Amino acid sequence: MDIIAYEMKCFKEAEKSGISCIPFSERYFDDYMRIYNECFYDMRRALDVRPYAFLSKYDQIRDKSEDIFLLIEGEDIVGSVACYSGEIDDLIVNEKYRRRGYGKKLLLWAMEHIIERGGKEITLHVAEWNEGTIELYKKVGFEITKTERINTAPDRRPPEDHGGKNEKPASETKQ
Repeated sequence: MDIIAYEMKCFKEAEKSGISCIPFSERYFDDYMRIYNECFYDMRRALDVRPYAFLSKYDQIRDKSEDIFLLIEGEDIVGSVACYSGEIDDLIVNEKYRRRGYGKKLLLWAMEHIIERGGKEITLHVAEWNEGTIELYKKVGFEITKTERINTAPDRRPPEDHGGKNEKPASETKQ
């Protein structure tokens, strides 16, 4: 199966986000893992990228955790975004906070964060499958600069055993 992904770059000055994010800490991992897996499950399943619920242990993100930032409200993780030099990655919004503009605010915050740290160019990657997110990125000023075709079939390894974690997260299961 081929997966189409776009590289997108921002060619417009970012609006102010109006939010503050905090650095990721391990104490948030369980909630972060749940939200991360819920956010990416449908896409990974539709594109048959296994395991569908990818994130299962802290060691998977330990080395990049200093680049992950959280938007917190009370005790809840509203959303998260990773900023690696000039690249935005893994922008996620907790299901119960969606459709309230937090995705856009997190995107704008990440852009501000990169620029404040001397970034000149802001890049991100997004799967063609994720049409709504692509539209958000375009509204903020990103443009598709490259199309990448990722062939997942030839070297396909069997899915890792994550102890049943290929099952859809409980909060995503329709009754």
